Amino acid sequence: MSKQVDYLIIGQGLAGSILSWELIKQGCTVHLVDNQQENASQIAAGLINPITGMRLVKHNKLDTLLPCAKQTYQELSQFFSQDFYIEKPMLRILRNEKELLKFQQRIQEPAYHKYLDTELKSAPAILNAPLGIIQQQQTGYLLTQNLLACLKNFLQAKQAYQRTQFVYQDLNIDNAINWQGITAKKVIFCEGYLAIHNPWFKHLAFQLAKGEILTLTTQQTLAPELLNYGHWLIPINKHQFRTGATFDTINLNTQATDLGKSTLLHALAQTIPTLATASIDKHQANIRPTTLDKMPFIGLHPKYQNLAIFNGFGAKGSLQIPYYSQHFVQHLLHKAPIAPEINSQRFSG
Repeated sequence: MSKQVDYLIIGQGLAGSILSWELIKQGCTVHLVDNQQENASQIAAGLINPITGMRLVKHNKLDTLLPCAKQTYQELSQFFSQDFYIEKPMLRILRNEKELLKFQQRIQEPAYHKYLDTELKSAPAILNAPLGIIQQQQTGYLLTQNLLACLKNFLQAKQAYQRTQFVYQDLNIDNAINWQGITAKKVIFCEGYLAIHNPWFKHLAFQLAKGEILTLTTQQTLAPELLNYGHWLIPINKHQFRTGATFDTINLNTQATDLGKSTLLHALAQTIPTLATASIDKHQANIRPTTLDKMPFIGLHPKYQNLAIFNGFGAKGSLQIPYYSQHFVQHLLHKAPIAPEINSQRFSG
């Protein structure tokens, strides 16, 4: 193969796929290498939840990130003639008095009003929720697998996709980028957790976390809302749902485990006892590319300006990637500055 492109992109998770889409929209040519590893995006729940954690915290850039994510997924839905982002309210079970007090504080803050119902609701009998439930707004989930499949087909049609094992030693970075006969102005690594093996970016402070997810089927009819009870529950249809995810920073592998399964099933049975008899359809595991300071790594290598990274979105990829793809494209094409808090050069090699 002999070919010249603007950008060689490594990894076809959500980061590499959306970034490729944004670059192509701007008239750039790309060649994406899917490195034959199942990535976290392919099993991810794709959950978008504006208010998270025990302290009910709103992401500090939420009012920028969320409209951009919705706009991007709507644009992709129109282009591919299918829905990718499913917007649904989320019921959150208050698990202790601290969460109840924090909820009472948050509903006094105007910044939270469009994301959080002010009324504390009694839980339906099916839920074990003695302190009640609150309803979160502007929540939903991305059908990540469907979107990645469509973007893969889109790139294939442009002859801009290649599925092969990427070997770092095959990359020549002197002067122009050259890999297996393909020359490019820059290579952008969007490898997820595999970045810890990248010889040019392994100095970055990743703090990886394994997550396991179950897909189950039940005889009972499921409520349509998303549910947050420390873990999450996403109804796929009236009888099938997904629940997750575990968080393991020690056993960093992609093997589904009995411990992960039992952890999820126990939490489910404690919260919704009638789902204790649900049958397992699928049990999946992967590794989130989370970072030490919880911010992504975006930018150029401090020494080699033709090497770049777009990674580290962790569990918030569905929310963050659309905006930061556009942000990075503006830097690549027009030298717009990268925000310091996400610039990969905040960690020097």
